[in-house]
Amino acid sequence: MGRWQPDSRGRLQEAALALYSERGFDQTTAAQIAARAGLTERTFFRHFSDKREVLFGGSALLQERIVAGVAGAPLADGPLDAVGCGLAAAAAMLGEFRRDLSRQRHVVIAANPELRERELAKLADYAAAVAEALHQRGVGEPQASLAAEAGMTVLRVAVERWSSGGDDRDLADVMRDSMAGLRAVAGGG
Repeated sequence: MGRWQPDSRGRLQEAALALYSERGFDQTTAAQIAARAGLTERTFFRHFSDKREVLFGGSALLQERIVAGVAGAPLADGPLDAVGCGLAAAAAMLGEFRRDLSRQRHVVIAANPELRERELAKLADYAAAVAEALHQRGVGEPQASLAAEAGMTVLRVAVERWSSGGDDRDLADVMRDSMAGLRAVAGGG
């Protein structure tokens, strides 16, 4: 692959996931990722601050989309409905990515305690931002925090179900089904 070819970021992500799967996260270097992608290490660092960011680089944008979905929900929507709008926005963004790459990402993160911890920290950040968006909509506590935390659990479960290959539907459908599962549990006492 020549260095001039487009989508350097995507090529680096694919190369990283392949190497993490083959060698393990700790045994893979940024230089190896760049070489596999047919790029320079300098190009790698133009796109990612470190090799963890290959797995988490889109988290700020994802958080923005979720919060925008919550903020843009109809004013009559309750907290869970508003969070559902945020999750629909997340599904629209995440569903654009290849399921096989999502599966590889999940396997790499599951195999590394440091990465699992980082993913949980990102979900906690999302939940805090969603709770704040709910506060802006006039939702008080503890409802805002409960809805936000539950929503991020739905996000995690739905993405895992979707990427595992056990559910052939698109991510938006899996997300809606997972939200319905939450409502059933919450309504069932």
